[in-house]
Amino acid sequence: MCEIMRSLVILSLLCYWVYMATHSHKSSISVASQSTEGTLFVNGTAAIGFIDDDFVCATIDWWPPQKCDYGTCSWGSASLLNLDLDNAILLNAIKAFSPLKIRLGGTLQDKVIYQTEESQQPSTSFRKDGSELFGFTQGYLPMSRWDQLNIFFNKTGAVVIFGLNALRGRTINSQGVAVGAWNSSNAESLIRYTVKKGYRIHGWELGNELSGNGVGTRVAAGQYASDTKSLQSIVQNVYAGFEAKPQVLAPGGFFDENWFTEFIHKTPQSLQVVTHHIYNLGPGSAGDLIPKILDPSVLDGISQTFQSLQSLLEKSNTPAVAWVGESGGAYNSGHNLVTNAFVFSFWYLDQLGMSASYDTKTYCRQTLIGGNYGLLDTNTFVPNPDYYSALLWHRLMGNKVLSTSFPGTKKLRAYAHCSKKTGITVLLINLDSNTTVQVRVSTESAGRLSYLNFQGLQGSKASQNVREEYHLTAKDGDLHSKVMLLNGKALSVDSSGNIPALEPITVGSSDPTTVAPFSIVFVHIPSITVPACK
Repeated sequence: MCEIMRSLVILSLLCYWVYMATHSHKSSISVASQSTEGTLFVNGTAAIGFIDDDFVCATIDWWPPQKCDYGTCSWGSASLLNLDLDNAILLNAIKAFSPLKIRLGGTLQDKVIYQTEESQQPSTSFRKDGSELFGFTQGYLPMSRWDQLNIFFNKTGAVVIFGLNALRGRTINSQGVAVGAWNSSNAESLIRYTVKKGYRIHGWELGNELSGNGVGTRVAAGQYASDTKSLQSIVQNVYAGFEAKPQVLAPGGFFDENWFTEFIHKTPQSLQVVTHHIYNLGPGSAGDLIPKILDPSVLDGISQTFQSLQSLLEKSNTPAVAWVGESGGAYNSGHNLVTNAFVFSFWYLDQLGMSASYDTKTYCRQTLIGGNYGLLDTNTFVPNPDYYSALLWHRLMGNKVLSTSFPGTKKLRAYAHCSKKTGITVLLINLDSNTTVQVRVSTESAGRLSYLNFQGLQGSKASQNVREEYHLTAKDGDLHSKVMLLNGKALSVDSSGNIPALEPITVGSSDPTTVAPFSIVFVHIPSITVPACK
């Protein structure tokens, strides 16, 4: 009998190991876990980039409920036209950032007519029609809805960027190119109405994904430059007498070096922000999204775009800065239980860290709500894991970016900033399924290397030399989970829709930071002072 029982136990263990091996994406720590260690070098001599204090940005789109991709309709009532502005979670989620940048726009913005006093139109918006550009008819923004949106944004303290219809007045030729000058009259009418009502707009952006080869159609760089100058002229005129004027942003499309070079060279004084979009993981229907997200070489691939745009702006006679104006990772609404689940924080936080290191000033996530890549759940408004990742970044990562290097495993991604508090904050992302990484941090300043080791300190000095850590993991180790754990505790809103407190654990600075498999750690080290952060 004992032999039989022993055999059954062994068989059960074998079955368990086979299960774990074949379900590795659902395990944060596998049975055959291992450990490695290494030193993260942070160069504190000088900042390599500077981001806006409100670097984190999210979008609200125009897509109606009938927007479907791959047989799934994931937009519900998340459009600018039908979003429930009375939802307590939505209100609190935005207010928690104090402030959150919000970009209003997307594909259908180039089919929107603004129903100002000078432009009353039928009110049926965005009927599905496969014969129409982008698959929908025109849409209409009633000023009553514009009023509601602005009252809501004022209540939440949001910093608003509005994407204008850049196809107004153009015709599309047989080559699929939108030709002719931009008819700015309707846009100017909206801007004048906005000023008359006293609504604060941080920026007006011209068009969506019409640069380079475009999506659906495209506009030549020279014509786009001329149209951007027209928008700048309108803004200067309408806001005459205002000490602070809204920024002009463009082109809001995918980076094409030749197109962007011509456009930037022809708008030397008319443009404050160059916006580009990123969907570097392919379509939402792709079956290999998770392997891509966990592959350092795939994550590194987009660095060339950041580097090229940074170099272009540095060489150009322009004061304009770079923003990522829209990025959802996987286009066509993302992928349920991937782009709205814990695993996507690996991609998202890596994007924030990498883009900042190339002097990107703001990064707008597609979306705040809507599709399968929202920071908030489309139907319940409950925050998805990336919401908490974004909020922690916003509260901890200051605007000065520091260079880092980690000579150990390539599966550990590392970024560092001067902290929004004191000292520095380090972001560690472990893409490995079964390796725990013990990380010590050292700072390099003016040629001197200083290791963090406070074992000899006693008393009050020792109490000052502690750090705060925020360990993020998936519930039950399931990368597809929509529940994020902070230091082992599930994050969730309360019955009143309040966002939970994000509390760290305190660790002695002499101890290494333990980065578990498939986990993310923010490390705030207040005791580090480097020249770049002074």
